[in-house]
Amino acid sequence: MTKRCILLLLGMPFFSMAQQTQKPPLHGKNWMAITGKPLAATAGAQLFERGGNAVDAACAMLAATCTMWDVLSWGGETQALIYNPKTGKVIGINALGVAPTGATPAFFKDRGMNFPPEYGALAALTPGTPGGLCYMLAEYGTKSLKEVLAPAMQLAAGYPIEAQTANSIERSKARIKEWPYSKAVFLPHAGETREAPEAGEIFVQKDLLQTLTKMVETEQQSLKRGLGRKQAIYAACNRFYKGDIAEEFVRSCKEQGGLITLQDLANWRPQEETPMHTNYRGIEVYKLQQWTQGPALLQALNILENFDLKSMGYNSARYIHTLYQAMNLAFADRDFYYGDPAFPPQEPMQGLLSKQYAKDRAATIQFTANNAAAAPGDPYPYQQQTNPFTTLLQQRALLADTGSHQRNFVPAHDSATAAIRLAAYTDRLWRGTTSVEAADKDGWVVSITPSGGWVPAVIAGHTGVGMSQRMQSFVIDSVLNPFNVVHPGKRPRVTLTPTLALKDGRPYASFAVQGGDTQDQNLLQFFLNLVEFNMTVQQATEAANINTNQLWLSLGGTSIADRAPKPGNLLLQSKTPDAVKQELKKMGYTLSFEERTSGPINAIYFDWKHNSLWGGSSNHGEDYGIAW
Repeated sequence: MTKRCILLLLGMPFFSMAQQTQKPPLHGKNWMAITGKPLAATAGAQLFERGGNAVDAACAMLAATCTMWDVLSWGGETQALIYNPKTGKVIGINALGVAPTGATPAFFKDRGMNFPPEYGALAALTPGTPGGLCYMLAEYGTKSLKEVLAPAMQLAAGYPIEAQTANSIERSKARIKEWPYSKAVFLPHAGETREAPEAGEIFVQKDLLQTLTKMVETEQQSLKRGLGRKQAIYAACNRFYKGDIAEEFVRSCKEQGGLITLQDLANWRPQEETPMHTNYRGIEVYKLQQWTQGPALLQALNILENFDLKSMGYNSARYIHTLYQAMNLAFADRDFYYGDPAFPPQEPMQGLLSKQYAKDRAATIQFTANNAAAAPGDPYPYQQQTNPFTTLLQQRALLADTGSHQRNFVPAHDSATAAIRLAAYTDRLWRGTTSVEAADKDGWVVSITPSGGWVPAVIAGHTGVGMSQRMQSFVIDSVLNPFNVVHPGKRPRVTLTPTLALKDGRPYASFAVQGGDTQDQNLLQFFLNLVEFNMTVQQATEAANINTNQLWLSLGGTSIADRAPKPGNLLLQSKTPDAVKQELKKMGYTLSFEERTSGPINAIYFDWKHNSLWGGSSNHGEDYGIAW
């Protein structure tokens, strides 16, 4: 054996099945509820204890996290996958809002913008979460809206706010003061040194409580008139999108400079869809369609299937390099070819998810150096078509920034704005887009990645509802992505991406994570940790991941340079062995390090050998699970 091989083997991280975790795994026989806040997980547990199914519990957790501002609120967006044990099918729920009337490329260009803005009423899509929650509950739940919203309404009436959210509000108070209704809610101590609530202080949201009360009242009145459970829930939903709640939302949106109209709200509907999927070593992995980045994980799995990852060793230099290259190829396609399938042009998804296309892309990976020129491929021949965008691709290549400009791996709302660098990474994990995971003994499984309306949020008048900031995920120039150009009624291509996996026709795992463009990077590695390295679900949530920054950012920044790829920029866990670091540097990587790089991921694993559930929940932040 050569000296170099011996050094590499010594430097190769080893993960044992006996590896201790910082948090214990969850075990349950009847049900499991996991989400971003302990109180919100309790809300899910309450619905289970009252006889609800996993959809009921997931909706209760979604409502609670929105009320607790777990970097989302009621005006944001909800993306979900549901396994229906009655049909054996995975269902996709698209409850992402749309661009409002007047949101055109010309509108933003005339204001000197390169992208729609990050903050303010102009950043808002139509709200999606209220409609998405009502749809899931009506179609697949068993409980009333009154029962499901009860925990969230108790929270809105007043709950002891946790330090992470309270401190986030304090850091963001300068921007919050720009919006009168936000200031009234978030800064109860205006004029004092600390204007945000203190940790443990009872945080009251009277307007939001009134909004939720109106929806429940409408449901209950509808039931008294003889309407069925489903119709009564939709009546409550209509009050939000077509009634007095909508009127106040639109009035205040316009007052604060936004574009959303009453017609925009009335026309919006959640959509049920057939998810996309691929088979990786006998496991069917499901993601939402190309209005999310989800199919990029499927593309990466198709590429990685062509390599013997297990023999490389968990987080060896060769394994990290292979992952990095595969992710870059998949994300390069995401960056140019993904968008709202309801609008032309039609995305070439058949070609992008072709196994042969993946095999040919895998063949381009070299093992001597990073490919700084990784670019979108040409999937059209794999669906018997000619690529109509070759000229755009040539123009787009000129925009890539290969300089040393540094940027964050996650969007601004997941990062601390404080000057203290030490707490920045931890803070962004605590404050990020949340996830909701639920499963029950009857076989219902739910995975949700909700977001939008994070702090600092524009609150829409006296509704108490924080408005979405997701408009920034559009582009206004087709050179960047002809499928994702802003247009009224269109959904942007988002990073939000829940996951379900089946094996032998039964649920295998349900998992999701926060973190913008890192989401499908971390979920990919979590899945490989289970499948290739036989980790338990808790080990897989805590295990060190890598992140690539060699992609176009989906959020944050105001210029092309802010979002352009940074080739070779690789985030590693700080305890990565020196031999691995040195080998990666020789390949041309620029390394950065953080103590925790694993998520935070929330997940459920289905142990069919013992007919039980295993839960994994992040070992940082406030993610929390309860099982029985």
